[in-house]
Amino acid sequence: MQIRELSVPGAFEVTPRQFGDPRGVFLEWFKDAPFTDAVGHRFDLQQANLSVSAAGVVRGIHFAEVPPSQAKYVTCAKGAVLDVVVDIRIGSPTFGRWDSVLLDDVDRRAIYLSEGLGHAFMSLEDDSTVLYLCSAPYAPGREHGIHPLDPEVGVDWPTAARDGSPLTPLLSDKDEAAPTLAEAREQGLLPRLEEIQAFLSGR
Repeated sequence: MQIRELSVPGAFEVTPRQFGDPRGVFLEWFKDAPFTDAVGHRFDLQQANLSVSAAGVVRGIHFAEVPPSQAKYVTCAKGAVLDVVVDIRIGSPTFGRWDSVLLDDVDRRAIYLSEGLGHAFMSLEDDSTVLYLCSAPYAPGREHGIHPLDPEVGVDWPTAARDGSPLTPLLSDKDEAAPTLAEAREQGLLPRLEEIQAFLSGR
């Protein structure tokens, strides 16, 4: 298992070692020891989610209030998605920056996003199946979003599906109505870096 930090601090790409034979493939998509060594703390699993998305579906940019926020460890078991992390932490030197990892059923990578980061993905194939390990349960009143097509964030979303056909972003009504990054900041929705650091240091 290889783990590297992305250009957004607190986000990591995880590339597992795959073992294949005529029967199929086996891999460890999460392993505590290497994760803890790379990230500096154990993953506190509280909830596991699964989503299935048509090609072009965009989910996000989602985040939760700190504390406790919601760290996520995400992989794609079937199909392919471009998974995106956005630094929405006020006071962070990389505020507003985004990075991405292609999650698919070939390399079978995963991405880890620490508390206080924004998360989104675009499905590149019908029936793309995404698995999420979450450090806190879903809490509707503490969940927020930023419009995934906000030009200030400027995510370079794919325009072609895995098979080369054109992609058009398909958003939920909730994501379509989400504020821009600037609006979320003005509304006091964004987490502050010092709050996140204090929370993480106390666990």
